[in-house]
Amino acid sequence: MKRLTIGLFAHVDAGKTTFAEQLLYHTNSIRSRGRVDHQDAFLDSHDIERTRGITVFADQAVMHYKGDMYYLIDTPGHVDFSSEMERAIGVMDYAIVIVSAVEGVQGHTETVWELLRKHRIPTFFFINKCDRIGADANRTEEEIRRQLTGEVCSIQGSFADGIVGEELRERMAERDESLLEAFLEGKEDTTFWLSALQEMIREGRLFPCAYGSALQDEGVVEFLDQLHLLTTVSYDETASFGGRIYKIRHAANGQRLTFIKAVSGTLKVRELLGYESNGLRYEEKITQILLFNGSKSHPVEQVAAGDLFAVAGLSEAEAGQGVGLYSNKFACETQPTLQSKVQFNESLHVQQVLGAFRILNTEDPSLNLAWEESLQEIHIRVMGLIQLEVLEQVVKERFGFEVSFGQPEILYKETIQSVVTGYGHFEPLRHYAEVHLLLEPGERGSGIQFASSCHPDELSYPYQNLIRSHLFEREHHGLLTGMPVTDMKITLLRGRAHNEHTHGGDFREATFRALRQGLEKANNLLLEPYYDFKIKVGLDEMGRVLSDIQRASGSFEPPQMSDTNAVITGRVPVSTFMNYGTELASFTHGRGSIRCTFGGYDLCHNTEEVIERKGYQKDADPLYTSSSIFCAKGAGYSVPWDEAEAKMHLL
Repeated sequence: MKRLTIGLFAHVDAGKTTFAEQLLYHTNSIRSRGRVDHQDAFLDSHDIERTRGITVFADQAVMHYKGDMYYLIDTPGHVDFSSEMERAIGVMDYAIVIVSAVEGVQGHTETVWELLRKHRIPTFFFINKCDRIGADANRTEEEIRRQLTGEVCSIQGSFADGIVGEELRERMAERDESLLEAFLEGKEDTTFWLSALQEMIREGRLFPCAYGSALQDEGVVEFLDQLHLLTTVSYDETASFGGRIYKIRHAANGQRLTFIKAVSGTLKVRELLGYESNGLRYEEKITQILLFNGSKSHPVEQVAAGDLFAVAGLSEAEAGQGVGLYSNKFACETQPTLQSKVQFNESLHVQQVLGAFRILNTEDPSLNLAWEESLQEIHIRVMGLIQLEVLEQVVKERFGFEVSFGQPEILYKETIQSVVTGYGHFEPLRHYAEVHLLLEPGERGSGIQFASSCHPDELSYPYQNLIRSHLFEREHHGLLTGMPVTDMKITLLRGRAHNEHTHGGDFREATFRALRQGLEKANNLLLEPYYDFKIKVGLDEMGRVLSDIQRASGSFEPPQMSDTNAVITGRVPVSTFMNYGTELASFTHGRGSIRCTFGGYDLCHNTEEVIERKGYQKDADPLYTSSSIFCAKGAGYSVPWDEAEAKMHLL
């Protein structure tokens, strides 16, 4: 029996959830088919999803078909929940992308496709809604070929009952020399061609495509048979256990559940499972294993490679983290570009609200929860307004109180342009630590990196590791706007401790002061998030769009034009373009399309304006100071950043 995980992906309203209902019905997983508009879809089991008619959470179902076991994950189709969708990609064996035969390839379809290719997930296409007026399956397949991949290949009528038809064999031969030779020789071995097709799909050299209508139940059973015959997996149950966490959830009773995909070996209740979190190694006992099917679950004593399950007992595990044999972390490409303040009634204690959001942050790390002690404010990061609306409902339903959110603002970041050395010294009475840090500009998107050239004879490895931990324990404020510092390599040059007087927290103080002192001396730059965009409009609307892009401080490549349309790609600040989709829809009367994906951070186009608007007072930030503390005559005294270097004990 093979066990494999299949993910469903689509742009909003392409019929993904309806398609999932049909798969579950035909595998006897559900007794009756639900519908999104009837608010009874099996996988959209949360009240929020049923009310809004969209998938918000990546929930799973179990299907049994012809002796095999399939875990089906229905992912969110709305861009605001892309982080939830991407985390689920990390545990998938195969993907099915649903494309509407009416609307064709849409913006989020392309985003999904790029993520699936980045993570090398073998993919099937199902062209849906072929029963609708205006549907054109052939045109949609051609759109897939032109906009997504030239390796899409129809299996409609050319693959059934494990027999690869001549037309499909010819297309396979066009992509492989050894198969071309077999095709020209007239090789008719059914097993040979089936195995070759399975391999090409698994390796991402060919992407099967089928047509139908999920709502009318046309083509779904045939596609299910094709999926069953064309998917293969190879998991080793005899190896040591290894897996990957793809989400964290909390049960109604507060129990923390860690959802894992087993990649190798077996895992039993009461076994110890090792993993890393925030640079520390943990080994904890599994107290319960649960298999989930929609909102229902049942306990089991053991799971094996290929299984998708939840465990209780892991207290510090993070989404994306490998467990057991695997220690690497799944890196999400999707990043929020907006920041918002949590607002709540004064009758609520701030710790109550903060505690709720800490739970939500564990489940969705992209929220990047931040507690601003000086302002007594809670800040989170989000993808858009729909996500904020959903969070309001989640908080009310799960925690029993109401919150609202301030107007989302662009999340700026800061970096440095020059190489500097920062010095930090912390020596009030009976405390001691000194740290020297080399700060160097990093490549865009590299984040904060750490290295050490400090000899252990000067500062022992435990203290060096402590400095590293402090640098990564939180984001650090830049000097221009107080926004997070990024794209910088920090190297520990030197450090000193005292045998008697160095205590917990001393190196934290010295490290933060060294970083801040270095920033004082550097040429600081303000960064803002950018979109990579793709806009498709009629030729008569192209001039308007190009003018809008320039006005928004964006740039574009030479447009690609056909007889009727122009496709424009380029790069533009999020701050000037985040609402352009509505404007485009208005003046193109819904005929234009736009896809915006996060394109990383780059130089801010209006630095002075943003600095003035933010009004950050670097000397008034209680969390950060660039001064150092020295000791004389039994008392500590403060030395300003521009005088501290001369007083350092290490030269």
